[in-house]
Amino acid sequence: MSLELLTPFTKVELQEEPPRVRRAIGLFWGNFNPVHIAHLTIADQVRQQLNLEQVIFLPEHNTEGHITRMLELALEGKEGLRLNQCRCQSKEGIYETVKELKEEYPEIDFYFIIGGDLIGSLSRWKNIEKLLELVQLVGVRRPRFRVGTSYPILWVDVPGMDISGNMVREQLSRGIVPNFLLSPKVLDYIKKEGLYV
Repeated sequence: MSLELLTPFTKVELQEEPPRVRRAIGLFWGNFNPVHIAHLTIADQVRQQLNLEQVIFLPEHNTEGHITRMLELALEGKEGLRLNQCRCQSKEGIYETVKELKEEYPEIDFYFIIGGDLIGSLSRWKNIEKLLELVQLVGVRRPRFRVGTSYPILWVDVPGMDISGNMVREQLSRGIVPNFLLSPKVLDYIKKEGLYV
């Protein structure tokens, strides 16, 4: 008589571990002097089109604290847009600032937003090659600025608005009130502080 040995087994289905989703945050560098509606539109459009968690404004300078205050007023209540307060007090260059952010938040992919007017000057930026190792450059087309570059740029189309801080400052210095070009709170602050006259 032969003896049949059966080896029972249980089929186990291994579930694939879902890919770890990295956080994605935009960094918007500029002088924001003053911050105007084109800045806000660019930041919000890039945030939505690239599905970024948020866009952080990194002001280049903080003239007597006015830039910080105007940004705070402009960003108040705006979903997904915020100011990096640490940057306002920093004397470091943009590469050093981004490097610190990357070291502090290695799990985040940073998207560095720049206007089309700055694309042509990238080759003159200090530590541009090192910066490119830390971020994805995001270019925003601006009216009257058509430039090409060999740097890897992720282009985002946003509504074209030919508004600049220089134009706003010039209007204010001539006594023209730039209604609708700035958020009302920013315009009120400028009037109260007597800026750009």
